[in-house]
Amino acid sequence: MNSSKEKIHKLIKKGVKVLDPDSVMIGPEVVLDRIAGDGVVIYPGCRIFGRKSLIMAGAQLGDEGPVTIHECLIGPGVHLRGGVFKGSVFLAGASMGSAAQIRNGCLLEEHARSAHGVGLKQTILFPFVTLGSLINFCDCLMAGGTSQSNHSEVGSAYIHFNYTPNQDKATPSLIGDVPRGVMLNQPPIFLGGQGGLVGPARVEYGCVIAAGVICRRDLDTPNKVLLRDEILAEGEEMNRRVSDRYPGLYRHMRRRVMNNVIYIANLIALRHWYQRVRIEFVTGRAAEMLYQGALDTLKAMIAERITRFRALAEKMPESIRQYRALAGDQVDQRVLAQKKELLDRWPDVEAVFLRHMESEGDLAVLEAFMAGFEERLRGPGSDYLAVVQALPQDVSSLGIRWLQGIVDGVRADVLAVMPSYGT
Repeated sequence: MNSSKEKIHKLIKKGVKVLDPDSVMIGPEVVLDRIAGDGVVIYPGCRIFGRKSLIMAGAQLGDEGPVTIHECLIGPGVHLRGGVFKGSVFLAGASMGSAAQIRNGCLLEEHARSAHGVGLKQTILFPFVTLGSLINFCDCLMAGGTSQSNHSEVGSAYIHFNYTPNQDKATPSLIGDVPRGVMLNQPPIFLGGQGGLVGPARVEYGCVIAAGVICRRDLDTPNKVLLRDEILAEGEEMNRRVSDRYPGLYRHMRRRVMNNVIYIANLIALRHWYQRVRIEFVTGRAAEMLYQGALDTLKAMIAERITRFRALAEKMPESIRQYRALAGDQVDQRVLAQKKELLDRWPDVEAVFLRHMESEGDLAVLEAFMAGFEERLRGPGSDYLAVVQALPQDVSSLGIRWLQGIVDGVRADVLAVMPSYGT
């Protein structure tokens, strides 16, 4: 028997249901001890690769079409119906329809789900978030909702625009946030079908972007409906349908830069949440591996966003040159200072992010939150969703205060080294 057939035979012996063994391929590097036998179903045409790949009890792969797994960590009860999945983590009960393309750096938390034809990369979906079909939703974080029937949703044929004409990807969008989102008690957000969001953007809880709308702004007030968007760029109304283009010129920097800062700060806060809160629910070797995979993914996501942000900073010499040439004696010194600070002070900005990855924020607030949180734990095997959603308001408020303090601390330290970006 070749290596793949031998591995499949061993999986069947440990209880994995392989419906057509001759059509399934298991890479020689796959560690069989990382694949559970209890309730795992592998449908015809599936391929599993990667030494880090993990498949926990009750997972199902490929019932709508072949599934290819590369270095993914798949939690209990996860259902991947068809597509290619690389370098990502799926927590309990997450599901995706057929023809999915999930690239490196994705984290789908409990019961996050999608229909068919969805593409993700460097994306975080909090519990219950639901995506329709034919969606490209890379480089963003989405939260909101309280259950599988009251969830944030992205309508079919939606796009998150994450690549600019100046060829940068410093464009992550924050749909919801981490400090409130982890408490699983916020109103859902709705992004209507056949629409799009131009990153980097922020959208508050309870907001709705109507179907067919391309949103080019931040919706930073809760419970608003955007029926149309006539903003081309910061300060530019759509009364000029056609204008000259200057490749390499960034006209408006503050919103772009600060949204990147806030996004990275939220990722840092989420990583601390995993290290202090999520870890309390980890029991058993497989759960430990899943948790560590999620933690490693968050670290890699932060590194990716810093890399993309750095690339933007490195484009400032050309932007400064063009801005001076075009503005002549009408140069706005504040705009010029913002470009210069991003270029000159980038090492200090990057140092802020790295420092806060090691800092847990206000320890007094953290300890007060953890004291209230630990009173609600029911010991090993406690259900994460149930415990978090049952937290009294005073306890969850402390948790929000702790996490928001981390986000605010990152923002304040960045503004200390780039003061021109302050309000």
